[in-house]
Amino acid sequence: MSDAALPVSDSAGAEPNWQRLHPATLALAIVKLGPRSLNFLPAVAALGFTGNWIWIVPAILAFIMISLAFAWLNWLRFRFFVGDDEVVIESGVLSRQHRTIPFDRIQDVGIEQGLVARALGIAKVGFETGAGGAGKENEANLDAISLEAAQALRTTIRAHRSGAVAASAASPVGEAAPIAAPVAEEDRLLFAMGPRRLLVAGLFNFSLAALAVVGATMQFFDDLLPFDFNMFSPSDWIDLAGQYGLDQWVIAHRWIAGLGALFSLLLIGFISGIATMVFANWGFRLTREPKSLRRTRGLTTRTDVAIPVRRVQAAILVTGWFRRRFGWHQLRLQSLASDGGKEKDHEVVPFAKLDEIDPVLGEIAIPRPAGDADWQHSHRIVALGGFVGSVGATLGGLTAVSFGQSLGWLGPVAGVLIALGSLFGARFHRWIDLGDRVAIRRGMWKPKTTLLPHASVQSADLKTDFILRPLGLATLVFGVPGGSSLASHEIPAIPRGVAEELRARILTAKARA
Repeated sequence: MSDAALPVSDSAGAEPNWQRLHPATLALAIVKLGPRSLNFLPAVAALGFTGNWIWIVPAILAFIMISLAFAWLNWLRFRFFVGDDEVVIESGVLSRQHRTIPFDRIQDVGIEQGLVARALGIAKVGFETGAGGAGKENEANLDAISLEAAQALRTTIRAHRSGAVAASAASPVGEAAPIAAPVAEEDRLLFAMGPRRLLVAGLFNFSLAALAVVGATMQFFDDLLPFDFNMFSPSDWIDLAGQYGLDQWVIAHRWIAGLGALFSLLLIGFISGIATMVFANWGFRLTREPKSLRRTRGLTTRTDVAIPVRRVQAAILVTGWFRRRFGWHQLRLQSLASDGGKEKDHEVVPFAKLDEIDPVLGEIAIPRPAGDADWQHSHRIVALGGFVGSVGATLGGLTAVSFGQSLGWLGPVAGVLIALGSLFGARFHRWIDLGDRVAIRRGMWKPKTTLLPHASVQSADLKTDFILRPLGLATLVFGVPGGSSLASHEIPAIPRGVAEELRARILTAKARA
């Protein structure tokens, strides 16, 4: 197979020119043996527990050889060809599967490159058809073809869908590049992230989860390490000071050890946040194509994903209590287009100011409410769940006190804090109807604003219960296709008459659409 082009079928009636994947597929199979070997660890452990240590090395070698043999057979039995208006794939060692994917069904061609694939100049191609539903894996993949061939294949399919493929469909895919030239001229850069922006975003991406991972890892390997890595303990900082003759001084000033432990926590949290942001969003670019938004990003794994504009169902603005003070937000799009099950919604702007996000919202025709918009508030009964939790904490604490546990007094204190927090958080349940779309805002610690066009609503349900009904309230729940499944957004605890009127307007807009 040529590195520059993917051959297509011959003229009508001729035998198709079947092609195989790039031979580097076998190299990728070796890389994948690492994660897959975890499934083999229980068998190795069983050999060790029974005292059959002599069989461990032969068993591991047999596992590697069998895995490589199956990888070679899969590569040998996998073939495909690109026809005039379809992609045909045959696969399977014992059970053969024949797939025919017409160009007209392909929404877009996703290109993904891992670290090894980038070194080898190959890429994984996924065909997004929407047949499997949002959040599902692509209907078919070509695990390893040359990057040039992958880009040429995408160009040909895009040109075919735009109606410009008539005379060139019978030519090699690589020769279709001139067709894409006028399309490429229309592409516009909407948003990009450089190293400086990634660093700032990483600082705001402080991760406490990483602390748990590091702590668990160190605990697991504690007996194997030649030193004690429990850097979060003040006593360890005192021992460290003892090596330099400062132990008595530090003991007399224990807050120094506490600051050292706190510094350790913050350091790992910030480093993990920066590393996560850099690995996920290195080289981030969001461009506007004639029919879609295209996002490319990634340091070790480079992904190239298109989100068709007409399939966007909702826009979601997410920020944090602290980052909002500096004006930083994240934009996600809920779409019918799949993203291989890796994320529920498409992250199209990871970290930006609102004036940088507004042009992206303009491209999908879902603008934000104006700054002076008249937001409506949900009833404060939404804080009831927090009050129930506070009562539980209080009763649990008092029970502990009755058994002589003085720390149980923390329960009532926590109960009061939970109740106050719930009451204060009820102020952040707000919504507004903007005529053709509804905006829903909620969250105190991690505020989220959902911009939902009326035409995207698949269903609108009124829900009441024994608490809301006597108060004349109802919760309006919207079913919207996209994300991992039929996702739901809701406006809780609003007057029932208002909910019925809003529901009627939205369903009328859906019927017109």
